[in-house]
Amino acid sequence: MSQELPPRQGDRAEANLRAAVCLLLELMALGMERVVLCPGSRSGPLAAAAGLLLPRGLKLHTGIDERSAGFFALGLARAEGEPAVVITTSGTAVANLLPAVVEADRGAIPLLLLSADRPQSLKNCGANQTVNQEDFLAPCCRWFAQADSRGLAVVDRPSLQALARRAHRMTLAAPMGPVHLNLPFEEPLHAGTDALQRLAHELGAMGGCPAGQSQRSSREPEACTSQTTISADLLGLDPDKPGVIVAGPWRGRPGQWPAFAAALGRWQQRCGWPLLADGLSGLRGQAALELVAGYDLILEDPDPALVPPQMLRLGPLPASRRLQRWLESCGGHQVLISEGDPRPLDPLRTVQASRNDGLSAWCSALPDTHWQAGPTAKASQAFLARWQVAESRTQTWLNAQLTHQSAGSRPDEPSLARALSQLLPSGLAVMLASSSPVRDWESFGDPGGPARPVYGFRGASGIDGTLSLAAGLAESLGELVLLCGDLALLHDANGWLWHHQLRGRLTVVLIENGGGGIFEQLPIRAPASLDFERLFAMGQPLDHTVLAAAHGVPSRRVGSLAELGGALAWALEQPVALLELRTDRQADALLRQRLRQEAPARGSE
Repeated sequence: MSQELPPRQGDRAEANLRAAVCLLLELMALGMERVVLCPGSRSGPLAAAAGLLLPRGLKLHTGIDERSAGFFALGLARAEGEPAVVITTSGTAVANLLPAVVEADRGAIPLLLLSADRPQSLKNCGANQTVNQEDFLAPCCRWFAQADSRGLAVVDRPSLQALARRAHRMTLAAPMGPVHLNLPFEEPLHAGTDALQRLAHELGAMGGCPAGQSQRSSREPEACTSQTTISADLLGLDPDKPGVIVAGPWRGRPGQWPAFAAALGRWQQRCGWPLLADGLSGLRGQAALELVAGYDLILEDPDPALVPPQMLRLGPLPASRRLQRWLESCGGHQVLISEGDPRPLDPLRTVQASRNDGLSAWCSALPDTHWQAGPTAKASQAFLARWQVAESRTQTWLNAQLTHQSAGSRPDEPSLARALSQLLPSGLAVMLASSSPVRDWESFGDPGGPARPVYGFRGASGIDGTLSLAAGLAESLGELVLLCGDLALLHDANGWLWHHQLRGRLTVVLIENGGGGIFEQLPIRAPASLDFERLFAMGQPLDHTVLAAAHGVPSRRVGSLAELGGALAWALEQPVALLELRTDRQADALLRQRLRQEAPARGSE
């Protein structure tokens, strides 16, 4: 059935509305479902259009803070692998999208930004709220388009549809990322009641499928191969000799995950290489894989017998600095395969060959004779056994160090990461805030815990929109646990406002350590003349439970890890809840240092 509105001659306000409906309707036909709308007058035609399209299946989320809205949309897009749309008015509203756009760019997350603007006749003449907003986001966007400078109302239907199609395509082309459409609107902006009712009737009479059911498919982003790609080739790797697989954060689309996991299992079964899996890889807890999670401790004083002659690296680098130094010192032949990101992902400059069309595509291109080889070579079996011994000793030792705390003892952050990885139910998604939480999960999380999706936003590794990102993920996934520090939560305090319309459950586990705990792990506290607390830690005299309560969010303080299981059981039953654990950041920094120094890392001992 036709998805087109019949043409109608009317005043400019109605023409603005019809143009906005046409644009959004075409995006819906392409599979776009989610719109995050911020308030404004210049964006009125887009807002009214979104409201009119709700009966056709558009999922609308509204937020007063453009900065928070951008991150909420990022959470939606990361969870679903489809672009979310953000609509803003003109002026500084557009500038507030920049932090989220930076993360979308660096983290390869599809995002479509529709900003309303003044027509060209009001530019550079002192008109109110008229700025060079077309330049604000351009450096971080995959594509930018400016609609007709006279106003969207003069753009014909085929041109609007073509604009929507190209914008949607560019958000998903490799590497996925943000696209900005700047849409001038000439006054009058707001259609009257008769026009709104007329258009609603026309939309109701239209046939066709609601959002997400017409042209939406599981198609992958357009391939964009790098210069070093070699088709149907082992890229210099020899599966009959020892090697290591290093899996970084997962950045593919959700639909790509099953094929990726199957290809990884197939490769490991063929070659017998140990898998060093980052906490954000999504691979920890997968029983079928020979997985090493304690590499951050194992490589504090690495055993030369653990150095491989070759390495298969998957995706971006893990957060561990020890692992990065080890990769840099290993030498050997290193191959990098990413899931649809052709940009350089090798800051160490140690990769000799690469592909960016995904592990599954590479494995599928290999000849059948490769997969028909005999048992794993003895040298590879012995090499794997050394890594297995190191991993087993490390995890057993960590259990002894971190899991025996009495009800009266104050929680520490490494033990909290391990306890959460053990206590949370299988399949329950977790988001790790940047700075300490993501690093503690990588180093101290229990790989024997249940498998689950783990999210982190390490494209730019900021804390700008932590709570809003988590809210977006929870909305899409249905349930999520966020682990974050006090400054990250405060930095995005407006994220609590999503609570009032959130349909997914969100549990926030807050580490309250009186400021920036990550800085305690850097060598910058020692000089007596340096005011560390004022210059770096910046603890704020704020009660997060009171702030949460002001937004209608219930909370509990957890005094020890012995209380954590019961507190989680309570929190997971709430629509949104806050659990606060107070820790000592100086003591925790010393604990991390001691754990790394004393860990029984050498597998050959």
